[in-house]
Amino acid sequence: MATEGNLEAPTRHPLDWKNPDFYNEEKCFDELERIFDICHGCRRCVSLCGSFPTLFDLVDESKTMEVDGVDKKDYWKVVDQCYMCDLCYMTKCPYTPPHEWNLDFPHTMLRAKAIKFRKGEVGAAEKFLASTDVHGQFAGIPIVVQVANAVTHTKAARSVMESVAGVDKDAWLPDLASKKFRSGTPEATSTRVVDGEKTPGKVAIFATCYINYNEPGIGLDLLRILNHNDIPYVIVEKEKCCGMPKLELGDLESVQASKEANIPVLARYAKDGYAILAAVPSCALMFKQEIPLMFPDDKDTQLVKEHMWDPFEYFMARKRDGLLKTEFPQKLGNVSYQIPCHGRVQNIGRKTEEMLKMIPATTINTMERCSGHAGTFGVKKAYHQTAMKIGKPVFKAMANMKDGSKPDYISSDCPLGGHHIAQGFEVNGLGAPELQHPLSLVAKAYGLK
Repeated sequence: MATEGNLEAPTRHPLDWKNPDFYNEEKCFDELERIFDICHGCRRCVSLCGSFPTLFDLVDESKTMEVDGVDKKDYWKVVDQCYMCDLCYMTKCPYTPPHEWNLDFPHTMLRAKAIKFRKGEVGAAEKFLASTDVHGQFAGIPIVVQVANAVTHTKAARSVMESVAGVDKDAWLPDLASKKFRSGTPEATSTRVVDGEKTPGKVAIFATCYINYNEPGIGLDLLRILNHNDIPYVIVEKEKCCGMPKLELGDLESVQASKEANIPVLARYAKDGYAILAAVPSCALMFKQEIPLMFPDDKDTQLVKEHMWDPFEYFMARKRDGLLKTEFPQKLGNVSYQIPCHGRVQNIGRKTEEMLKMIPATTINTMERCSGHAGTFGVKKAYHQTAMKIGKPVFKAMANMKDGSKPDYISSDCPLGGHHIAQGFEVNGLGAPELQHPLSLVAKAYGLK
């Protein structure tokens, strides 16, 4: 007999993407119909993203007012609204495995996206937008950076980008850095490795595309914190994009190519006893969840999974080992902080909030809801306004502390999500508190900047 819902934590099956049936559109649509019927009868996820309201509207406006009344070609409207945040699976759905209904909404959407990609129905502009190593290669080239950044801030150029590349002319876009993070980072000041019961005493930094090409200051603040706590570090010898932007497109072969470039390198650090830190939650999640589910039998992939850490997950474990400095000479005042979706899905708890709350004379207003940005989703013409709508409850909730005062800072572990929130503040007239990444806030509180 089926139970009403799970009484156990959700588990995840490996992604059977090498099976030829994975790309069988008819079988995929049969599974979509099955899970859509379950979702229609539940509707618990209606507030998460556009996929669920789209599905329920299709059902309610059909002749039968059931899933069997929905034209299957309209299933793509639901698929296209999914940006792989995973929150439905991890926080809402009562029918995920080990429940016998075995409902995995995100990975069924991923299967459909992979079919769409293989059919050649993903445009060149979307592919380019997801190729972070391609456009990131221009970072650090002085004249090119100046020209590229000037162009992205020009209305005429943004109108052209909207018509040619599908990038919304009003969406915030990151600047290219004048110097890449991986170009000449300072060496660690400490060489003495002190392992704790819970933590390795040395760290390998996976830079991530965004920090390497766009905001190296976040990575430098991470290094300052490690130096301050006498934790020796190295920068990973070489790296490629983690593959998350390609995963969101359904381009699983490109994800495999990223895996084949990154895993052998990262596995060497894991075998040498390093904690591997990635300061962008989506990148950490790729190595903790998505790549291991795609390659469940690859030993090096599973080893890297066990050695991958979110920075604040590592720092709080270090604190429990009695090896983290807890004196913060600089107060921060009021901080409105958003926990990004891909931070929540890692199942590590509120580690960033935990560390920020250690800072004296600092009040934290935490928002645990999607900002709406979702990687490339939030900058596309087709979805930017939807992304702003999804984020609006977050913007409004972050605009006031619990006592009614205003925040001095707004912050999110996801750098792109943080800028999306800042744009939401501007568009909705909610004030202009300073945007700072949590690592930068901690570096400031330590008196390091």
